Amino acid sequence: MDNFTKEELKNLIIGLCVIGFCLLCAVIVKLQRNTWKDSEDTDYSVQATFNRTDGLSIGDKIRMSGIDIGFVESSVLDEDYRATLTLKIHEGILIPDDSSASIVSSGIMGNKYIEIEPGGAEEYIENGGEFSYTQDAIVLEELVDRIISLGKAKRKTSTKQPQKEI
Repeated sequence: MDNFTKEELKNLIIGLCVIGFCLLCAVIVKLQRNTWKDSEDTDYSVQATFNRTDGLSIGDKIRMSGIDIGFVESSVLDEDYRATLTLKIHEGILIPDDSSASIVSSGIMGNKYIEIEPGGAEEYIENGGEFSYTQDAIVLEELVDRIISLGKAKRKTSTKQPQKEI
């Protein structure tokens, strides 16, 4: 220790702390990855087919009654040019066979997610099963265009009516 200056000793200690911190972070990430992998092994997959999935991405949430019950695992385009999503549902969550899946948004500018409305059937969708009822995403721009066109149509009909003379 007598061979090092105070500045060199300070740099050595800081370097060892940084290395220790990086190793600690690597161990934490490794443990978390194993925990997530183990939990995903018990989840099951179901399919849902939509005409439009605008704004929905892989990894987005799946909710039932406001509770997160899974995530979107993958998406592919089928032979009819429809989007078929693979949904990963947490183990222990049973979804009735007649349930519906809708793509909704959390607020006007919020993220998209899939909302599952449970049905009343006594049978449940099994691993590899498919939703019979789906509702596509609503594109905000189209909705605004519809509202504007309705307003314009209403304005035209109100200006075409003859005014009564007094």
